[in-house]
Amino acid sequence: MKRFLAMLAISLAAATGANVAFAQNKPAAKVNGVTIPQYRLDAAVQSGVAQGQADTPQLRQSVREALINQEVIAQEAVRQGIDKQPGVAASLELFRVRALAQAYFQDYFKKNPISDEALKKEFERIKPQMATKEYRARHILVNGEDEAKDIIKQIDAGGSFEKLAAEKSKDPGSKARGGDLDWSPASRYVKPFGDALVRLKKGEMTKTPVQTDFGWHVIRLDDERIAKLPTFEEAKPTLERELQNQMVRKEIADLRAKAKIE
Repeated sequence: MKRFLAMLAISLAAATGANVAFAQNKPAAKVNGVTIPQYRLDAAVQSGVAQGQADTPQLRQSVREALINQEVIAQEAVRQGIDKQPGVAASLELFRVRALAQAYFQDYFKKNPISDEALKKEFERIKPQMATKEYRARHILVNGEDEAKDIIKQIDAGGSFEKLAAEKSKDPGSKARGGDLDWSPASRYVKPFGDALVRLKKGEMTKTPVQTDFGWHVIRLDDERIAKLPTFEEAKPTLERELQNQMVRKEIADLRAKAKIE
């Protein structure tokens, strides 16, 4: 039953977002004189294909049967007056509004496509933001401040950071590697750790322990670099989504400014 209901939901949602190119007069089926249009079947099949199914005669037949079942149930629901129940009527109205909003922006982006020139301009604008510095750090994590201070003294006296990390660190993910945390931006770490890390120069170790919610850290910066920037083609899908989001927000703001909202 759950699978059947899911199929109905998919086919209904897909049909609502159908491209107007599917608007054909040819019926996929008729139920009590009510036509199930071909575009609804095509849209539901496309939804299945988008989820990894092959567009086969078997899939089309399965979708057709699901749409017929859906129409049979819907007609009976209307006959019994279920569509007039407050909760059902509200759901239908909400679905109508959402479908229209979705269709509005589908049409909007057809009329206002984002050019490669605009995408490249945005790419150049955000390049400096993408040039993130990465750090290759090591740390030794212990429970107490005094123990961390003692470890710093041992290292200052010639002790091996890597050996002490393997022996004393409470971080199971890095102790076997001598405390190595691999390459990462400072923002990946909790704030006290990241703040201490960016103040270090290459080869330096914190002179006092750094406290976080995990315990007390002794940190050493082994190296730093600028992270490799993605190419324009690699960044293009993300850029397009971001520009579309900006356009949606602006269009909504413009429409709200024109509307009388009480």
